[in-house]
Amino acid sequence: MKIAIHHTPNSQSFSGRWVDYCKKNNIDYKIVNAYDTDIIDQVADCDAFMWHYHHNNYKDALFAKQLLFSLQQSGKRVFPDFNTGWHFDDKVGQKYLLEAIGAPLVPSYVFYTKNEALKWVETTEFPKVFKLRGGAGATNVRLAKTKRDANRLIKRAFGKGFSQKDFIYFFKDKCNKYRNGTSSFKDVLKAFGRIFVGNQFAKMHAPEKGYAYFQDFIPNNLYDTRIVIIGGQKAMVERRYVRQGDFRASGSGKFEYVKADDKMLQIAFNVARSLSLQSVAFDFIYNEKEPMIVEMSFGFGTHGIVHCGGYYTKDLEWHNEAEPDFCGWMIEDIIK
Repeated sequence: MKIAIHHTPNSQSFSGRWVDYCKKNNIDYKIVNAYDTDIIDQVADCDAFMWHYHHNNYKDALFAKQLLFSLQQSGKRVFPDFNTGWHFDDKVGQKYLLEAIGAPLVPSYVFYTKNEALKWVETTEFPKVFKLRGGAGATNVRLAKTKRDANRLIKRAFGKGFSQKDFIYFFKDKCNKYRNGTSSFKDVLKAFGRIFVGNQFAKMHAPEKGYAYFQDFIPNNLYDTRIVIIGGQKAMVERRYVRQGDFRASGSGKFEYVKADDKMLQIAFNVARSLSLQSVAFDFIYNEKEPMIVEMSFGFGTHGIVHCGGYYTKDLEWHNEAEPDFCGWMIEDIIK
């Protein structure tokens, strides 16, 4: 087997780890450029194509899913394949998918007209969590504490809409991380500059609008639990603590590695295998003692999970491993 890999020179990208695994295990591979117009010709002599595309890259958002599915239709193995990637960075799509299979999703609500959304506000309880369909690291997530907050968000959602990136939130988050010692002063300055100049993604994409998406706010969660399942066979676990004075854990940079809840693990394995997912990171919280999925993603940050100290197999048995080679597992899954 020969594997084509689009390489992104970024420490959070899977691609560098894929290349290292191929070299170490004498697996035939070639580096290709997914952005080239002749990418189909570039991968013609390969059996598989792997690309860890990124939600924050406007080019990736434009065509990554289309290219991968086209190659899958031609008979090549791809990562991520259609089942794994179609719902990436799409919380609305994930709502429908998880509800359809009866997975324990945090109760979620989506509306496509302003009037329907405003009527719902009059019948529901608060607070609620308002989200845009895309975004990671807790960006594009707001807490609607009251009806007034929700009405304001709904009117904007069906009016001028929301910028794809909340740079003021991003700046405040970097300031908090700098105070906590998890970010540099250079990062703070860069985030401040983004308020005025934006970035390519925000400039290339129209404002997000035309729908309103909410989830129930589940109180008393000081952390969420991320469970990463690869190939439906192995799971890694990390606990992510919420930011100080906030309710969001994603992107906080505060990790802990503890024994997983067996019920939570079983849910993660069952959903991953039911949906035939090559790779998935589930974010769980508790509703009292019941684990519930907040959202899911084929791609995930590597800096935290790599230090989890081992992995679980589908029989829920723990295996010690200082730094699990989860990207190698992805290669193995493609080959088998």
